[in-house]
Amino acid sequence: MQPEGTNGTSDGGLAVPMAWLYAEYIADELLRTGRLIPAGTLEFRAGRDTLALTIYLSDAAGELSGIRVVSQLDEWMSLTAYGHPWRDWVHTRFLALGEEARESGRGEDPDLELARAAWRWLDRTELFATNIDAARPGGPEPYQGLDENARVWTPAWQLGLPLGHLAMHLF
Repeated sequence: MQPEGTNGTSDGGLAVPMAWLYAEYIADELLRTGRLIPAGTLEFRAGRDTLALTIYLSDAAGELSGIRVVSQLDEWMSLTAYGHPWRDWVHTRFLALGEEARESGRGEDPDLELARAAWRWLDRTELFATNIDAARPGGPEPYQGLDENARVWTPAWQLGLPLGHLAMHLF
């Protein structure tokens, strides 16, 4: 991140996106602990970015606290649960945070910039993955289990949601 002024007018400090970096760290630890998927894969990135967005955007107070992480797992699990309109929630939170920044007269928040970059990647990237929706009980056809060979192109966030949700259950 660039300092607020490049001509020496800022206080000399670098704008460090600590809230986003901490959310990303928590998400990374949750996924690594669950050992669901190798860390170097695109699927892992999808899960980490989805969880990091959930953590960052659900922090209404604007300050993530390490002590409260365990107490927030239930909230994060409800936000990533199947059937929750997560994508709509993300858009609503981005609008609210952008409005708050405009009203306060602050410039663009470096945390928010990184969160938006993560969202753009999650929304625009598709991964070739097992068709999880085909295995959901209660669908139009009788439930016959998950066919891991049935693969479809899936938006990264749609793959990241169940990975993140399951990782929190395993934590």
